Amino acid sequence: MPTFVGFNTINQYKRYTLVDFDLIKRDVLNSLSIRQGEVPGRPMVGTSVWNFIFDNQSTETVRQIEAEMRRVVGLDPRVSITDLTVYTQDNGIVVEMALRVVGSTEAERLAVFFNPESNRASFV
Repeated sequence: MPTFVGFNTINQYKRYTLVDFDLIKRDVLNSLSIRQGEVPGRPMVGTSVWNFIFDNQSTETVRQIEAEMRRVVGLDPRVSITDLTVYTQDNGIVVEMALRVVGSTEAERLAVFFNPESNRASFV
């Protein structure tokens, strides 16, 4: 029996239910696709990684992106980041991270691409 059950309509046809780690990944991706401050009345929802897209990728910028990713993913109590690496690619940012489900041995390595052309975060 699944621990987490949710609803998703993005890229889905007839089967809208997501469970467990698939649901967690969708929720994390949704959080990363929202710019911080876009949701009225909830200023901490979303991420400020989008502000770093066209900045020079210095060690300070990479450190700030890592801190922001840890903050955003840390808002979801179901997962924790065990490893995090930041790269630049095609005028965007790729963040590779290892997520572990809290209270479980389930873990997965994910790569998220922040695409400035579509203004969306997506898994690579």
